Parts: sequence; structure tokens; C-alpha cells
Amino acid sequence: MEAAMGGGGAIRERDRRLALWSSTGAFTVCFAAWTIFSILGVQVKRDLNLNDFQFGLLVGTPILTGSLIRLALGIWADQYGGRIVYTLVMLAAAVATFLLSFAYDYTTFLLAALGVGIAGGSFSVGVAYVSKWYPKERQGTALGIFGAGNVGSAVTKFLAPAVMVALGWQAVAYLWAAALAVTAVLFWVVTKDDPDLAARRARGVEAESFAAMMAPLANIQVWRFSLYYFFVFGGFVALALWLPRYYVGVYGLDIVTAGMLGAAYSIPGSLFRVLGGTLSDRYGARAVMYWTFIGSVVCTFLLSYPATHYVVAGIRGPIAFDLVLGFVPFMVLTMVLGFFMSLGKAAVYKHIPVYYPGRVGSVGGVVGLIGGLGGFVLPIAFGAMNDLVGVWTSCFMLLFAVVAVSLAWMHIAIRRMEKAAHPALAAPQDLPESAAIAASARPARPVPAGGRAVAGE
Repeated sequence: MEAAMGGGGAIRERDRRLALWSSTGAFTVCFAAWTIFSILGVQVKRDLNLNDFQFGLLVGTPILTGSLIRLALGIWADQYGGRIVYTLVMLAAAVATFLLSFAYDYTTFLLAALGVGIAGGSFSVGVAYVSKWYPKERQGTALGIFGAGNVGSAVTKFLAPAVMVALGWQAVAYLWAAALAVTAVLFWVVTKDDPDLAARRARGVEAESFAAMMAPLANIQVWRFSLYYFFVFGGFVALALWLPRYYVGVYGLDIVTAGMLGAAYSIPGSLFRVLGGTLSDRYGARAVMYWTFIGSVVCTFLLSYPATHYVVAGIRGPIAFDLVLGFVPFMVLTMVLGFFMSLGKAAVYKHIPVYYPGRVGSVGGVVGLIGGLGGFVLPIAFGAMNDLVGVWTSCFMLLFAVVAVSLAWMHIAIRRMEKAAHPALAAPQDLPESAAIAASARPARPVPAGGRAVAGE
């Protein structure tokens, strides 16, 4: 790597930082475009009189595209270099976002949403590109900084409502498309090819085949990481898309205020990803995942409880009271949930370069794909549960089930790995001191003629 970079250490560090911060800025713009329907979708729902399921499908469609293409884009980033792939992704997304302005009915909006979703594929490209610039002991922090580009969803929630009210929703599409195109050009101009690609070209080595890069996907560990990311990232994106609608429906807020509060959820859920990466480098990704899942179980359980009216048979007659999660506690809990999700997003991707250093693009791509699918499936599920169950908090009930399963699977898998590495852990551990007392209390076997005494079994 050092030979490929050339120059002194200061130049190498400068190039690393330039690659990291350029990728982070580009991902922020891409994420802003990827979640554009979290704001535009609310206006489209009103204009076209959509039900909650149709709304969930509309805001989730860009997430579907961005998820499905992550695997291929991640592999291409490993094969051809993240710089060129990243630039092409942004240019394609810019064209699709511009064409969104010509949509006029539900079908054309869905088609436009499919194209806008290309922006979401930038994540797996950026992970593959950034990870190649940093050694293992610094990859958690670097990928945490890159992943903080999730804050792009907050940018959309802050700016898009004001632009939409002042200039119309088409202006949002024009401006976001222009931002993508300008960012693509700047990224190409200021960045360099990653060290691995430069070294491979210097040696004249061909990139590995698509099939070879897909080989790690046969490992169930990859799919376990994918489930984690389904919750921490897919759940984050789903709530980023759904919360404006939730605030409008439950608390009766206008779209501008709802968008601002949705951004208040998105900002800590994005920026604290940097902290998650740093903590993963310092304490280990496994510990951070435990913190993430335990904290999320508590938050989603509290958020799941529906507003309830109770009547208790009291001594002097019926006693009636309501149990309702107020506006401020709800907002605080969602922000805390976003914080834990941000830690987990960084911790999941800390695992990948460590376990699969030569397959970051493919493994990171499939993990990102499944996580992104969560951002597509969950908003649809939220809308369907609203229509079928008729309880606003049903979305958090679903998230509680997902995180509880993730926590259980992770703990079982870790215990199995520990027992395989240390067979003594498989023995009963409840009261080890009592086992020693029992062993010492057993009578010794009779001493055979000419033999030695043998301890009791």
C-alpha cells in the first residue's frame, strides 16, 4: 500500500483524509436525495389521496432500488475502484432525481422513485473505497465518520419543506439533482484511486471474478450481520421516512414542523455513528452491539405501548385514567433509539473488514442490501399494520420483535463461539465451587494389590 501511495507519510495521511471526507460529503448528498420522498411523499399522499399502504410503498421504493444494487456496486468497487463507481452512481442519481419533476400520477411517481433509489447504492461503494485507505485498528472510526453521511436525511427534512412551500415540490427535485451532479464532479476531481487498486494496476494483476467475491456469502455469519443491519440501518431509515407521517397523524403537526422533528431524530442517529466507530475500535464491536440491542429493546418496548384508557373498580366506584406517551417523552425516546441505532450501524461494519478484508465490497454489499431492504419493507409494513391493526404504535411493536430476535441470535452465536474456543465453558457454571466440594467429598477407590489409589469420579 505504501509503495502505491508514494511520497512521505504526511502525503499519505492527507490523501486518506481527503478520501474519507470527500466520501462522507458525497454520501451525505446521496442520502439526502435517497430520502427525498420522506417529505415529498406527504404532499403526494395528500394530492393523490393515497392510503397508508400506498404511502409506505412510495417512500420505500427508492430504498428498494438502493438496496438491491448495493451488492453489485460493492463488488464493482472492489474490482474497478470506488472512485469511478461512486462518481457514476451520483451522476445516474442526478438524472433520475431531475426526471422526478415530470411525475404526475401514482405510477409515474413509483417509477421515478425507483430511479432516485440509485443514490442509496452509494453506501456499499463508499464503504469499500474508504476501508482500503485505513488499517484495521482505524477502520471503525473511519467507517463511522463515513456513515455519518446518514445525516443527509436530516438535511432533506430541514430544507425540503421550506423549498416545497416556497417554490413547489418540483423545485426540490431540481435542486437535489443539481447537488448530486456538482458533488459527483467535485468528488472525481479531488480524490484519487484507492491504494489497493493502484497497487494492483502497478503489478498488472487482474481483478478477481464476480464468483470469487461472492464466495463468503455462503457463511451464515454474513447473514447474521445482515439481520443486525436490517434493524439498525433499515429501522433507522424506516423511521426517518415514517416519523413525519407519524407526527402529522398522531400529534396533528403541519408538514414543516413534522419535518423538523423528523430531522431531530435523524441528526443524532447519524452523527453518533462516529462515536459508534470509535467505541468499536476501543472496546470491540461485539460489546457495542450488546449496548445497541439492549438499549433498543428498552426503547422500542416503551414506544410500543398504545394510548390506553383504563377503568379500575375502586372502593368508592370506578377510577378512570389514561396511559399515554406524551409528545416530549415520545420525541426523547425516538432520539435515544436513534442514538443506539447509530452505535450499531458503525459496529456492524467494523466486523466486516476484520473478518473479510479482501471481500469488503461483496460482504458489505450484501449486508447493506439486507439493511436497505429493511428501509423498504418496514415503511410498507408500518402502513399495512396501521390499515389492518389500527394502532399507531404498531410500527414500534414490529421493531421490538426484530431487535429482540437479533439480540437472542447474537447472544446464542457468541456463546457457541466461546464454547468452541474454550471447551471448559461448556461445563455447568452455575456453582463451580460446589462441584469442587462434591469432588473432594467423594470416597477414594480401594487400593488394589500392588496398585495406587484412584480418585473418585
